[in-house]
Amino acid sequence: MSAQEHAANRFEALVESSPDALLVVTVDGLIVLINAEVERMFGHPRGEVIGQHYGLLLSGVGVGDSGVADLLATTLQLVGHRLDGSRLAVEARISRLSDSPEEIAISVRESTNASTNDSELRAAVSLLNATLDSTADGILVVSRDGRIAGSNGRFATLWGIPAELLSSRDDDRVMSFVLDQLVDPAGFVDKVRELNAHPEAESNDVLTFRDGRTFERYSRPQRVANTIVGRVWSFRDVTARERAQDQARASAAAFAAQAEQLRVLALHDALTGLANRAMFHERLNHALAARDGRGVHVLLLDLDDFKEINDVLGHHSGDEVLMELGRRLEHCVRPEDTVARLGGDEFVVLLAGAADPDAVAERIVEAMSLPTRVQDTEIRVSVTLGIASTVDGLLEGPELLRRADIAMYVAKAAGKNRHVSFHPDMMTALLARTNMETGLRHAVERDEMIVHFQPIVDPENGLVSQFEVLVRWKRPTGLVPPLDFIPAAERSGAIVVIGEEVLRQACTGLCTWLDGSELRSVAVNVSAVQVREEHFAQRALAIAAECGVRPTQLVVEVTESVFLTPGDHVMEQLRILRDAGVRISIDDFGTGYSSLAQLQDLPVDAIKVDKSFVDKIVTGGENLPILNSMIDMAHNLGLHVTAEGVETHAQAAKLIRLGCDGLQGYLFSRPQPAGELPRAEERSAHLMKGVLSTGNA
Repeated sequence: MSAQEHAANRFEALVESSPDALLVVTVDGLIVLINAEVERMFGHPRGEVIGQHYGLLLSGVGVGDSGVADLLATTLQLVGHRLDGSRLAVEARISRLSDSPEEIAISVRESTNASTNDSELRAAVSLLNATLDSTADGILVVSRDGRIAGSNGRFATLWGIPAELLSSRDDDRVMSFVLDQLVDPAGFVDKVRELNAHPEAESNDVLTFRDGRTFERYSRPQRVANTIVGRVWSFRDVTARERAQDQARASAAAFAAQAEQLRVLALHDALTGLANRAMFHERLNHALAARDGRGVHVLLLDLDDFKEINDVLGHHSGDEVLMELGRRLEHCVRPEDTVARLGGDEFVVLLAGAADPDAVAERIVEAMSLPTRVQDTEIRVSVTLGIASTVDGLLEGPELLRRADIAMYVAKAAGKNRHVSFHPDMMTALLARTNMETGLRHAVERDEMIVHFQPIVDPENGLVSQFEVLVRWKRPTGLVPPLDFIPAAERSGAIVVIGEEVLRQACTGLCTWLDGSELRSVAVNVSAVQVREEHFAQRALAIAAECGVRPTQLVVEVTESVFLTPGDHVMEQLRILRDAGVRISIDDFGTGYSSLAQLQDLPVDAIKVDKSFVDKIVTGGENLPILNSMIDMAHNLGLHVTAEGVETHAQAAKLIRLGCDGLQGYLFSRPQPAGELPRAEERSAHLMKGVLSTGNA
């Protein structure tokens, strides 16, 4: 039950519960409401009394001669008139029912009971008035003929009706005042007419005011016994509640919109708008669970050398390239396929039920290789793809992606800008590589790295002037040659620790031999990865000093790749070493990217002619203009020239005639452990003496 219903019911109950005959009348004396005690005392049915003047029941001094409002707060001795014509002496007390000037209560009791029940009457009337005045609702009582029969003070306050207007008894003006405030006055009137046509009906609706307020309106019939004598209207201001509800609805809508936006952001890449890793895995798992005999294919792709774009043109340009390539990827697949960016320059494509993933991969490679213009610069980007499929068996999502990653790694190792499908043999190779890299990280601490020494002979005096240090990995399964593990050590970064250990063992093993002559030296191969370390030069000089080796007796051999994109840091490291007396030699010269013309700009002291040039010497009578020019140019630049890979007397004799300053190779000695160096030195000198004595040199 609503608050309005409760108030109306309580009003009627209080009237009925009065121990005295109680009449509610207008200021003009018209009866609006009576209780059962009136019917008992006077014998008149309610239906004949309502709407009549109270003089029908009461007569005496002043009654009928003046308005009842003039008799407020007075107690009168009156004569009561019963329906059967008899009379009785009564005592009547006139009091205002509420703050509304239109409602008057007349309580009547037989004179013999007046003193006994007077306090009870006052209490009942007081309670009735307090109830109507304290309610939060505005209450309006209308008679059956549509006239205003009464209202409480809250009604006038809610509608802002002036007291003089209510007291004027001009119902039409009051109605006009009410309707002028409403957004839909016609609806208000229609509801009143509808209820007038159906007196027994109840209603509950909402009124909207022009000033933004909202009232809840409730109406129910006013009954006396079982007779409908009018209608009670109850109004409550629910503006604050409605506004709070509107704000709550707006907040809920905003929250829903934000939640949807967050959901989109959570599943899409912020830069390209493609699906992100989370959405890709969600769709992959769904595809794997829903497949109906068709294969699910994952194409993992990585942009080749994308870092160079960021380094040269900046990250903003790199982002533009990524967005453009993302759009191209979407055009290479069907609408039902998924293209996602996993991060950086790594993308992935999910094909569910595609007949030929290789054909899709071909389209992607071709589309990506088309030129892209950024900052007025034309850029061509190549991609490498790895493909993994469920055609041959059931796989979980992470395993499928892992296989695609392995296939992509194989494709990159094969030269990039291509696509490769996963094969089980790749897993074996990966496990072997992983096992090797894991072993390399612990090789030094397990003392598994050992060094061998190969002599370099000086043709001028026929003696060994230098030993090159060559590292070997002594695993439980046997020795592993450098070509098998050095690339893995460079990839994993273990080469830094291994390189320092090799230098330490080289200096320790040759310390005594180096003390024998200032002209003797030790050559150590250094990876480009080591040279790029921040304190490489300082660490190398510190290790040599710890072992008692002078910098002038140390030769650092680097490959030509060090000078491809050296940067200031790499060149600075080499300068520090040279300034300290260390000599820099280019190993495998002639096989890389440097040219003879570049030699004069490089911080080097020597070159080692690659074995591929030495192999061209068979009889010693060959015309070798490139080799000859190489040696002459190096000498003109003041560089020391050593030829490696010498295996025959004819090769040694020819190289001596061309002016090589040092010879190294199996002809003289294979790499030997430190304990064999005296014999290796002696044998090398003996063989060089033989070469020189033949006269071929």
